[in-house]
Amino acid sequence: MEKDARPSWDNPTQFVLACVSYAVGLGNVWRFPYLCQSHGGGGFLIPYLLMLVLEGVPLFYLELAIGQKMRSGSIRAWSNISPYLGGLGLASVVTSLYLCLYYNIINAWSFWYLFHSFQSVLPWSVCPINSNRTGPIEECEKASSTQYFFYRETLNISPTIEENGGIHMGQALCFVLAWLITYLFVVRGVKSTGKVVYFTATFPYVVLVIYLIRGITLHGAANGIKYMFTPKMEELANISTWINAATQIFFSLGLGFGSLVAFASYNQYNNNFERQAIIVSFINSGTSIFASIVTFAIYGFKATVNYENCLERTRVLLMNTFDLAEDSISMDNVFDWIEKLNATHPLQFAQIADKYDDCNLESELDTAVEGTGLAFIVYSEAIKNMPLSQLWSVLYFIMLLLLGMGSMLGNVTAIITPLRDFKMLSHMSNELFNGLVCLFCMLLGLGFTTPPGNYWFTMFNDYGATFSLLFIVLIEVITVSYIYGIRRFEKDIEDMIGHRPNWYWKTMWVVVSPVLLIALFIFYIINYTMGGTPTYQAWDKEL
Repeated sequence: MEKDARPSWDNPTQFVLACVSYAVGLGNVWRFPYLCQSHGGGGFLIPYLLMLVLEGVPLFYLELAIGQKMRSGSIRAWSNISPYLGGLGLASVVTSLYLCLYYNIINAWSFWYLFHSFQSVLPWSVCPINSNRTGPIEECEKASSTQYFFYRETLNISPTIEENGGIHMGQALCFVLAWLITYLFVVRGVKSTGKVVYFTATFPYVVLVIYLIRGITLHGAANGIKYMFTPKMEELANISTWINAATQIFFSLGLGFGSLVAFASYNQYNNNFERQAIIVSFINSGTSIFASIVTFAIYGFKATVNYENCLERTRVLLMNTFDLAEDSISMDNVFDWIEKLNATHPLQFAQIADKYDDCNLESELDTAVEGTGLAFIVYSEAIKNMPLSQLWSVLYFIMLLLLGMGSMLGNVTAIITPLRDFKMLSHMSNELFNGLVCLFCMLLGLGFTTPPGNYWFTMFNDYGATFSLLFIVLIEVITVSYIYGIRRFEKDIEDMIGHRPNWYWKTMWVVVSPVLLIALFIFYIINYTMGGTPTYQAWDKEL
């Protein structure tokens, strides 16, 4: 009776879409391309896909199996396996709570940019005029219009984490809106989530395809795509390449948060989750690669524009200094002229040496940016140079919003589902209980809308859910393999899907995945202790 009373997905497609919507998030768009760029372009795909097979898919499968078998959230599911393991579920809930506190601020920034996209001139494409109306604001001139808009207009950032200030009203309103929409998505539990995921899981792909078509037609896009697919094999000898590949798979699939256990707990008992685990894992990694092609096409365009602007500045400088005819120097022969003039007029040339920039397309492409810098600064810089920039801006920020909101659904479900399994909370209505959880997270998260909020955001992002997740998943896989017992686990799976898992799954759970996780764990501890005092990047108004 208990089993029949539990709400469930209308059909298996809803479950798959919920997992895709949760797993495919902002990391696919802003972290994976950065890792590709930092670790040898196409060469990074080798460790990435290997780690997907060795730890990603098996651990994803394991969490779905636990959720579907126990038909409850993470706390009760692990308590059922062993009464001593309720704390494992609790750890998942706390980690998801950390994530919920800060993750919606990204959606708030997306709303802020989206609302500012409906203007005849995009506000991040030009510097605002100073109070004397004599020229642009100095801070904007020193940085760039896109950086100024993000750090000053959007965040109104303080120079250090210690300096406090009032809440940024525009940000706070966008943050409240992001939480209001999250609440509407989960208001009736799995019934409303099941409907929403049809949109949040599919629409980002529509935007990515439109962006791909637009991206590859941009001037210089080929430079970026070529850069991505040219493998630097020497990077494979670097241990951090492998560690980053493993952690990217791990965090990208959303393991350890308890969201997958919660989603699977709403499945029919005999649902074939084995096939679904493989499908979702490969969709997630495929999306990362697909989004990277789009990102690198836009990177190529931005780098080429910067490179050509640099050549143009050098061309004008040479013509003015040496009184040359207008058409004598073109972009194609700038470097020849530099050599020639350096040889014939060395003294004059020495005087302008500090004025001209060293133009290099490769170094433009090498500047790797990740996270909010890529999503809000690099992309908005590329967008402002496109024809019909408002349209591309609106599309892009709607896509970011849907990716962020899809992940928020999973994060909130990971808190709500285990808590509702407690007798004293199960009598409350869905609407009231889910509303209280959202309100609690929203009030605690308002601190991220203050001037030092971005520094707190970075701290939460770097420490809130990295180390703890490795620990949670390591305990999960050891529990299932050695405490609950792999034989019992096999029988449970056979009971649900009609056949036992093959040798591949068992080898991964018993040997390969635990060894990989222990290695990652040790590396994290060494890295953390060797790193010295943690530092953070701060925005200096003067510089």
